[in-house]
Amino acid sequence: MPKYVIKRSIPGIGKMSDDEQRKVAEQSNRVLNSLGPDIQWLHSYVREEGTHCVYIAKNEEIIHKHAEISGASVLEITRVETIIDPTTAEG
Repeated sequence: MPKYVIKRSIPGIGKMSDDEQRKVAEQSNRVLNSLGPDIQWLHSYVREEGTHCVYIAKNEEIIHKHAEISGASVLEITRVETIIDPTTAEG
C-alpha cells in the first residue's frame, strides 16, 4: 500500500500534556480499528499547532474517512514516492 504524509491542524498539541496527547492517539486508534486493514498509522511528528502524520493507506479516500470520523483535520495529503536518507549517497 502507498505511504502518505498528512498535515493536520491540532491547535495546541505541541503544548499538551502526555495524557492529553494519549487521548488524541486513542481516538485515532479507535477509528483506525473500525476501518480495518486498509489504513495504518505509522507515527506522527508533532509541531506546536499540528502534526505531520505518516500513514500507509489503500488510497486518499480512506484517509479522509478516518479524519471525518475521528474529527481530525486534514490540511494536506502527500503521497510518498520514495524514501532517501544519507545511505542513498553510498549507491
